[in-house]
Amino acid sequence: MVTVKQVQSKSDLKTFVKFPFSLYKGSPYWVPPIINDEMESFDPEKNPVFQNAEATFFLAYKENKVVGRIAAIINWLEVEDQGLKKMRFGWFDFEDDLEVSKALLDKVREIGLQHQLEYMEGPVGFSNLDKVGVLIEGFDHIGTMITWYNHPYYQSHYEHHGFVKEKEYLENKFLAANADPKLFEKANVLIKQRYGLKEMNFQKSSEIMPWVDKMFDLFNESYAKLSSFVRITDIQKEYFKKKYISFINPEYIKFVVDSEDNLVAFAIVMPSFSKALQKANGKLFPTGIFHLLSAKKNSKDVIFYLIGIHPSYQNKGVTSIIFNEFHHTFKKKGVVNCIRTPELEENVAIRQMWKHFDPITHKRRRTYRKDL
Repeated sequence: MVTVKQVQSKSDLKTFVKFPFSLYKGSPYWVPPIINDEMESFDPEKNPVFQNAEATFFLAYKENKVVGRIAAIINWLEVEDQGLKKMRFGWFDFEDDLEVSKALLDKVREIGLQHQLEYMEGPVGFSNLDKVGVLIEGFDHIGTMITWYNHPYYQSHYEHHGFVKEKEYLENKFLAANADPKLFEKANVLIKQRYGLKEMNFQKSSEIMPWVDKMFDLFNESYAKLSSFVRITDIQKEYFKKKYISFINPEYIKFVVDSEDNLVAFAIVMPSFSKALQKANGKLFPTGIFHLLSAKKNSKDVIFYLIGIHPSYQNKGVTSIIFNEFHHTFKKKGVVNCIRTPELEENVAIRQMWKHFDPITHKRRRTYRKDL
């Protein structure tokens, strides 16, 4: 018999966070989070997302053993501003037991019905900067710090319980050597001359900070038309600024501005922390922090985290400026592999942007929905 209990205490929450450590113990592909960081992200006193969202966390038990977890989430910006009567759920992990996965999903359904919502979708996080999608292909590739990894049986559980595909995401990678300068060097010069644009590079995080709010504003403008987009609020900007910018090599952040220094494009690349996080095994101390700092400095794999282009400059070749700058940086750093974060299958424009680099789709992930 499965018993589902709501997380009520800090001890319960730690059990919630640590459950995947046992579920994926020994996996060469699962990338663990930093436990304290994950705990803080679920703390309404520390994460400003809770000003516009709420979450209820559940643990499933069988014979006094934890066998599953789920977070039931309502993003009120989505429900009230966009009119999407959606019940979100994420951080959904479970043993290969249909009774367990059903019991957890039923809790999400109950909350959705209590709030007169119309359907549930997951796995998703609180916003567009959170992890998204259940992995359905690419189980033999190491995960990243910004994606979920899961066992292959997850997909069959969703479909057995009557969920259907809502959105599909592709993950692609390519060799840095595939970025032939001939593809963008000439265009880089022409585009800058035609539109009066210039690149901005950074050496220190302090140089980036005055621009971060503008970057998030541009992020909101760039992605506003994509399905499921939820804007980043001013309070969240401050939170992400403090939490993440210092973790990114300043050389891996590129801006493009116009003649009046208005931001028209940006790109953020992160060094891959996957292997460092595996070595840290959830803890920064005593040695985890050193593995992460080493990866920040020495990783030869990078992740293209975000690219944003102002709507009035889209399809005008502005990416040639960004690619040209990254080419020089990657060559200097000895970068070998470029990995892209999950991109909506329907986002044809983003695929066109990368087509000349011979990308390989190495993973697919999906969100599922079910009417309430």
